Amino acid sequence: MNQSVYRLTNVRKQYDGRQILQVDQLEIYPGETFALVGPSGAGKSTLLRLLNFLERPTQGNIHFNGAVFGPERDVPIEIKRKVTTVFQRPLLLNRSVWANVNFGLSLRSVKNSTESTRFALKKVGLLDLAKQRARTLSGGEAQRVALARAMVLRPQVLLLDEPTANLDPYNVGMIEDIVTSLNREEGTTLVLVTHNVFQARRLAQRVAFMLDGRLVEVADVETFFENPQDARTSAFVHGEMVY
Repeated sequence: MNQSVYRLTNVRKQYDGRQILQVDQLEIYPGETFALVGPSGAGKSTLLRLLNFLERPTQGNIHFNGAVFGPERDVPIEIKRKVTTVFQRPLLLNRSVWANVNFGLSLRSVKNSTESTRFALKKVGLLDLAKQRARTLSGGEAQRVALARAMVLRPQVLLLDEPTANLDPYNVGMIEDIVTSLNREEGTTLVLVTHNVFQARRLAQRVAFMLDGRLVEVADVETFFENPQDARTSAFVHGEMVY
């Protein structure tokens, strides 16, 4: 593998003195699709917030492209702009579809943003709805707008927090196809949080199982699903309730 995009060492996250996350060691590599699975409350979204530099760890270090960030060091804006998140519930502006997708480019004063916005909308199958108000869209369409808004920024890392939860199979398929092509054609590193183990198996090269804020097991996708090393991972993969 190449040098890692992320390397986490002894990372802890606490809220009000309660430890939510404990990651002793984790590496994520350039151009891979890395899936995080586990029950609700396992710490997956908290980890994603740290990877997006939305919060600092309480303890430990996050290495990103060789730079080190911990509890005390601010993350420069140029680093933050290399990472973008698509959340489960898209927060869209009460404006047109076009304006939503173009928003990040306009904030960054990107020149010639028209072609980039057009390409992103075409990629997600919404160019015909460019002038429509975002609030009139279906759930699946709104999520594709959020994905286009992230894609158009051409991030090095795209974090996906349950991006297809509660969507119909058509939109699930579209979003999976879009992020797969983004990974293969652009080399974008994807980190996917999902409850859907079938989705993790379809999309990821490596999978991590989280429980009680800790990484129980991290393995390549075939090993993870066919020969898990931890009994808790095996139980989760086979649909048993794990808490």
